[in-house]
Amino acid sequence: MGTESPSNFTYMGRNFSDIKDDSSSAFSDCNSDISGEFATTSSQSRRLFLACASENSDELIRNLVSDLESCSIDEQKQAAMELRLLAKNKSENRIKIAKAGAIKPLISIILSSDPQLQEYGVTAILNLSLCDENKELITMSGAIKPLVRALRSGTPTAKENAACALLRLSMIEDNKVAIGRSGAIPLLVNLLEIGNFRGKKDASTALYSLCSVKENKIRAVQSGIMKPLIESMADLGSNMVDKSAFVMSILVSVPEAKTSMVEEGGIPVLVEIVEVGTQRQKEIAVSILLQVCEESIVYRTMVAREGAIPPLVALSQSGTNRAKQKAEALIELLRQPRSGNGAARTAQVSV
Repeated sequence: MGTESPSNFTYMGRNFSDIKDDSSSAFSDCNSDISGEFATTSSQSRRLFLACASENSDELIRNLVSDLESCSIDEQKQAAMELRLLAKNKSENRIKIAKAGAIKPLISIILSSDPQLQEYGVTAILNLSLCDENKELITMSGAIKPLVRALRSGTPTAKENAACALLRLSMIEDNKVAIGRSGAIPLLVNLLEIGNFRGKKDASTALYSLCSVKENKIRAVQSGIMKPLIESMADLGSNMVDKSAFVMSILVSVPEAKTSMVEEGGIPVLVEIVEVGTQRQKEIAVSILLQVCEESIVYRTMVAREGAIPPLVALSQSGTNRAKQKAEALIELLRQPRSGNGAARTAQVSV
């Protein structure tokens, strides 16, 4: 959320201003894992509790890091689980664990053929990646490809946490291209399509971040992202309308995305949102429609035939400031002779 006023919405450095109906962020950041706690013996539970409560957990952390390289899978699981818990809520522990050398053995664990051990490794890396100081070290230690592997073949929880960890790493701008080229985009699109609600949310958030890069936008479109985005936006009770619309809004800057959106039946869905959505949803929808229509007479005709002008007129009178501006620009485009070109008239309207 923006700090200047309640009407500002900021996410990952992008500002969406004048949004009045913004009681919650469109995206909830992927924070520490929400996996269930793991079984431990009473002595182990007490040891972990005391370590979390104590400021001097250095010795325990060193021992746990050593156990990550044990020949026993059970010992590795226990060590990864405890490190994950130590890193879950205490930022100082995240730094201590990284400095103790845990990152490389945890990445090796992510490559394990044991699904549970892989999940624990992914989750521990996610929690460590919450610390900005650790992001570059995690990347330089080679985490991206193993996280993509977990995204492809891990447990449902491992996939969700891998998506979150990749999101965290994508906050380093140079990593966005590397993550896209590692094969993550089609897997995130798949999670967006078939995952549970948390999986869809995590995938959409990661895709929103990654698709600020043009080549990732094209990868996402080629991976079929428009279909799940439009399906989510068509279900106004899905709690995915805002998230999906924000992802679509950054994709439609490339021609491939416009074509795919129209082919998947996105125009009727966007017009419906302009008519019955929340204030924020209406603003995003009209922004997308404006981008789509600026340079295409064919698309303008399709939007007009869907009955867009009456809800756009209503929005131009009662929407947010930006929504009014965009609605007026789009109405002007739609009312022009079909042979005209109104792109120049909307050039000054920010999208």
